[in-house]
Amino acid sequence: MLTSLQNTLVKQIRKLHSSKERHKQNLFLIEGTHLVEEAVSVNYPLDVVCCTSEWQAANSSLWQQACTLSARAETVSEDVLKAIATTVQPDGIVATAKRGDRTLKVPFTNVVLALETIQDPGNLGTIIRTAAAAGVSGLWLSEDSVDLDNPKVLRASAGQWFRLAMAVSPDLKTTVQQSQKEGMQVVATLPNATLTYWEVDWCKPSLILLGNEGAGLSTELTAMADVQVKIPLQPGVESLNVAICAALMLYEAQRQRNYKL
Repeated sequence: MLTSLQNTLVKQIRKLHSSKERHKQNLFLIEGTHLVEEAVSVNYPLDVVCCTSEWQAANSSLWQQACTLSARAETVSEDVLKAIATTVQPDGIVATAKRGDRTLKVPFTNVVLALETIQDPGNLGTIIRTAAAAGVSGLWLSEDSVDLDNPKVLRASAGQWFRLAMAVSPDLKTTVQQSQKEGMQVVATLPNATLTYWEVDWCKPSLILLGNEGAGLSTELTAMADVQVKIPLQPGVESLNVAICAALMLYEAQRQRNYKL
């Protein structure tokens, strides 16, 4: 059992709280029973898995499955577990995995999201969760957004992070152009658009552009859209949260596709 906060592995995992260190070590954190369950359910490769002896006793089957997928497994003291976790009250298990080990590729089919300069990890995680629930084919994220594997993103996704095809685009404009070559219509939301979002034919393969929480979409991406839509708001309401915007459009797309309107 690891009990010292000065242990080399413990110090290495603690550093993963920082984005800079996650990039440097090429690792990210998977925290808590639910996220580990989701990772195990899709056989996501793990690097290290650490848990307390109490957690191990209560979750022996999950522990064995996690050990099978990991290169190293350790039991740790409560103090060590609290130190390596980013949450205030960790539930007993923390794992690490290599960045970029995702095997699901983003296809240009059905409905796909393209997110530009999203900064809030809670927003991104909620969008991922909603996209998975709505049956979206995948999600593209611009390189200047919050890290796709930020611990708060994984938690906000409620485990759906492991089930949705996602990728970081080094150049979102090129990705949008590629989607158009593949026959997708590109849809952008603008407050002054003529069409409302339910007037779009979502039965067509569609790439939905969503922009930064404060600034919205860049003019470059807006100009590339084949269709511009608005979400009607009451007077005095400036905008909706980006995750809410995503949910409205994704479920309208699902409604149309299910009922073939």
